Amino acid sequence: MGWYDVAQICLNGHIINIMAKSHPEDNQKFCQKCGAKTITTCPHCGAPIRGYYHPEEIILSSLLEVPKFCYNCGKPYPWTESKLKLAYELIDKNKKLSPQEKNILKQDIDNLVKETSDIQTTASRFKKIAKKLREPAFETLIKILAHIVSERVIKLLQ
Repeated sequence: MGWYDVAQICLNGHIINIMAKSHPEDNQKFCQKCGAKTITTCPHCGAPIRGYYHPEEIILSSLLEVPKFCYNCGKPYPWTESKLKLAYELIDKNKKLSPQEKNILKQDIDNLVKETSDIQTTASRFKKIAKKLREPAFETLIKILAHIVSERVIKLLQ
């Protein structure tokens, strides 16, 4: 039976080391891309961040995508939290949206990030309301979301 190594990721979501446990010599205290502190455990529950999967049989595998949420407690990692906060702030500061529309957009963002059921309906509703933001706010919001949603979702929003 295989096992997961521990991943080291900076607070902004850059992968530092996908084998932090088995190859600690490659660990870094700070990210060389952005200077942010690095972590290997969920700040909420302390569970290790899953990295490279060491299979029983030798096959090529790697951590292709930075995880958004902790597998143990379900809470967002810091890089996900910071992007969500930016998106919410952009929505809250906009005067063209009603309070109800702002709440709908925030709920839709949560559902888009988690890719809950009926993603196409959510994306359609989000796009319709978010277009009221106009340029460049709409484009900025999409750029923020591009860091925390799948490529499939981004395509639905464009």
